[in-house]
Parts: sequence; C-alpha cells; structure tokens
Amino acid sequence: MVVRDEYFCGILEELIQESRLLMSKEFIQHGCTSVYAHSVQVAYESYLYAKRKNLKVDYRQLIRGALLHDYFLYDWHNQLTPHHLHGFFHPGIALRNASEDLVLTAIERDIIRRHMFPLTIIPPRYTESWIVCWIDKCCSMRETIFRRKASRMSVS
Repeated sequence: MVVRDEYFCGILEELIQESRLLMSKEFIQHGCTSVYAHSVQVAYESYLYAKRKNLKVDYRQLIRGALLHDYFLYDWHNQLTPHHLHGFFHPGIALRNASEDLVLTAIERDIIRRHMFPLTIIPPRYTESWIVCWIDKCCSMRETIFRRKASRMSVS
C-alpha cells in the first residue's frame, strides 16, 4: 500500500516519533500482514472513507485512534503466552500501552477500546469509532482470505 496523502503521512510520522508504533512491525496480525501494516491500512481506509462520504468527523483523532487500535505490542500467535482470549482483551492492553506513551482524547480512547465490538460488549460512542470498527473488520477479513488463498496456491 502506498499512502500519498500529506495530512495522513504527517500524523503517522508524529506517532512514529512519539510512540513505539514501529515495534508493531515485529508482530504478525493476520496471515503475513504485520500489526503495523494492518494498522496503517485501517487508518488510511478509515480516513479515505470519512473524506469520501464527507462525514463531519475529526480526521486527526480518527487517524490517530485507528493507528493505535491494535497497539498491544506482543505476538498473540505465540502458544507459550496466555493470549488465547486475545480478541477480548487486546483493546484494553492497546489502550493501556497508548496511554503510557501519549496523551489521548476521548475519541481516540473510544476507538481503541471499542474497535472489537460486538466481541467486546459495549458499542462505540463516536462516529470515528464506528468507522474504525467497521473498516478494521473489512481489512481483517481481506487479510485472512488473502492468507488462505496464498497458502492454497503454495500447496498446489
């Protein structure tokens, strides 16, 4: 994915400078997609969706929250660690990590904590959170399907 939007890239660069976001390149999210690549994809698609639909949202908070939505900073595939309930618990861990590194707004916190709805019971509160929740599921499904297609092709 190539991101050519200066506004988006500026916010991404700020977060890279102020946080441990680059550490997420070390961990795989779905298939062969790193947590970092997944987070950038979710953030960029969320931003483009909001712009395309001309939604009245705070783009900066939307992008930051989306970039940090999976800021859990561990390998959830490692069977030696107790991450078998990762889907339920990683939003809280991501929020704790992000709060340690950055000052977050209420919208950014809601995006991070609620992005796994309906797996996590409480729904998102803000439009920005709903966008990230939906786009995250779309990206995750695409990454998972691509992984399965790639593994079938390599077996054939």
